[in-house]
Amino acid sequence: MSMPNDLVTMRFDEGVATVELNDPAKYNALSRDLVADLQAGLDAVEKSDARCVVVRGANGAFSAGGDVQKMKERHERDTIDISAEIRDLERTTSAVITRLATFPLPVVAAIDGPAVGAGATLALACDVQLASEDAKIGFSFRNVGLAIDSATSYLLPRVVGENVAKELVFTGEIVDADRALDLGLVNHVYKTDEFSDAVDEFVDTVASGPTVALVEDKKLIREGLEKSIDHAVTDEAMAQGIALTTADHEEGVEAFLEGRDPSFSGK
Repeated sequence: MSMPNDLVTMRFDEGVATVELNDPAKYNALSRDLVADLQAGLDAVEKSDARCVVVRGANGAFSAGGDVQKMKERHERDTIDISAEIRDLERTTSAVITRLATFPLPVVAAIDGPAVGAGATLALACDVQLASEDAKIGFSFRNVGLAIDSATSYLLPRVVGENVAKELVFTGEIVDADRALDLGLVNHVYKTDEFSDAVDEFVDTVASGPTVALVEDKKLIREGLEKSIDHAVTDEAMAQGIALTTADHEEGVEAFLEGRDPSFSGK
């Protein structure tokens, strides 16, 4: 399944929706057309019976971030409409990254190659980051004379802390997979020849879980960062009330009492 601009491809398989950025000539840069396709792809996921989402890039790159060719064309014009540029950013890259960060289903980033600038932030917007040993991650906005954008200031310090976030942003350093693991930018690093199988195994584990409960878990963890403990326990109790009514809860209890692995339906 491809999108209108043919810059994102989609695959649905046994509860897993794979969203692949597919503009290898630009290292899957987040151009306006690619972002539009990504939004359309997420629309398709929400209409499907998917239980987990994988975001990956084609041809050995995750995403090079901003469209540098567009930046060049912008400066070749006589004037720059700052208000229009701000609106465009808010409606395109920032909007899709915000949507990923708040997407109801669990989202896994499969990073096999460079994830740079807004491309790195796109990876952070996912819930879990899995990397091959070929992955490289950098918040290198400063290398093209730009400030950070697209929710980087929100996501990055929550992952690595304020001081490390400043270092990565101030220097524009592009870190390798092992350094990214040390910093907490990725959850796991796999050998290149094991990467695809490892991603499949991880995603299958998530997709075969109690989907309703996991959706509530994602929301609780995200919102819990912003709330007091009193609000958190109240929200958890409400979420538990939802989970208690599911077929997956009933199956989980029966499986536990029978000494077998549960077979969750996602309902």
